[in-house]
Order: sequence, then C-alpha cells, then structure tokens
Amino acid sequence: MPDIRVLIADDHAMVREGIRMILAAQPDIKVVGEASDGIRAIEEIRQLDPDLVLMDIAMPGLGGLEATLEIRKSFPRTRILVLSQYDSREYVYRLLKAGASGYILKSAAGKELVAAIRAVNEGGSFLDPSSASTVIEGYVKGAAAEGESAYEELTDREKQVLKLIAEGYTSKQIADALFLSVKTVMVHRANVMEKLNIHNRTDLIKYAIGKGLIKMPE
Repeated sequence: MPDIRVLIADDHAMVREGIRMILAAQPDIKVVGEASDGIRAIEEIRQLDPDLVLMDIAMPGLGGLEATLEIRKSFPRTRILVLSQYDSREYVYRLLKAGASGYILKSAAGKELVAAIRAVNEGGSFLDPSSASTVIEGYVKGAAAEGESAYEELTDREKQVLKLIAEGYTSKQIADALFLSVKTVMVHRANVMEKLNIHNRTDLIKYAIGKGLIKMPE
C-alpha cells in the first residue's frame, strides 16, 4: 500500500520536529510538509495534496478551526486530525462540527498518535480517551444543544474573518489570505458585527479571546 502522506501544521518548530521524528520511524507514514499557520497549511495542501493534516488549534492568522473549515470545503479528500493541548468540550465540538475526523492531545504517547493517523486515514475517526469522555458527558448533560450561540450563527467564512480581524489583519490582508475582494471582506465584517451585536474591533478582540479563538496578548 502507498504511504500515508502527512502534513504537520503547528506554530511551534520543536513540536513539528518531534512529530516528524516519531512518524519517520513508521514504514507506512511519510511527512511531506510542514506549516506554521493555517494560511500556510492551505497553501501546502494545494501544492502537496497530502492524505492527512495534523492540525494544531492555536496558531496565528487562521487557526486550526478556521483552517479546517476551509480545507473541508476546498480539499474534501484531505482528512484532518486535530492535535491539541486543550482537553476542552467546546474545542472538541467545534472541530468535529467543522469537519475534523479526529482529536488527540499533545500529551498522548507516540504510538497513540500513529494509531490515530492510521485510523483517520482509513476513513474512521479517533478521539483521545479523555476527549471521548468529555464528548459523551456533554451529550448526556445536553451540552450539544446548549452550545448553540451567536457564534454558531456565523457562516464558515464569517468565522474565518472574525479570527483574522481579531488577530489584527487589515481588510486587504484578509482579502489576500482568503482570496476574496476587499468589498466582500467588508460585507463579512459587517455581518459578523451585526450577528454578534459588537460594533468595534476592540470588543471583537475581547469576544475572540473569550471564545478561545485567539490567545490572550502577553
């Protein structure tokens, strides 16, 4: 069988290097590229056509969630396995809803990561045991229904624009990153503010931090 072609998307070079070393020892897995943010990950997928992307959540620019939304839309063949340090019910729900096929914590052993990659590549799904417990608990308590909020009313594109605005990107930079016109970006921005009932960029940043879309400034 052909190798499983993997792209690693994580903004920490040491993490990417560590994962590459683990996967290099596997006879059926080949790392074909790396990316330090969501925008670069999309560009690499377009060029390399990997079978699977190992996707970090918290990256600058387009984060893991926003990049996943775009990848599922533009590259449906490429499967996504989220590799995260966050054992959060809300993160798991968001990523699975966006189209990820699996969710594994960075604290997992190398053999678990390899098993997850193989399972997802074969068309299955994989949840880290602790994340699986979180998901089951959430459904038992009805958290899935409670998760519907103003954020969930945003379209996939509006979620991407929100993240980039909060990261400090200008409308022109957002347009370039998402291959849109500046006018279209402005329309999305207006829609985001209307749906969230937020009327300035400062409050958008506070909202994004509160939702865990971007990191708190240091």
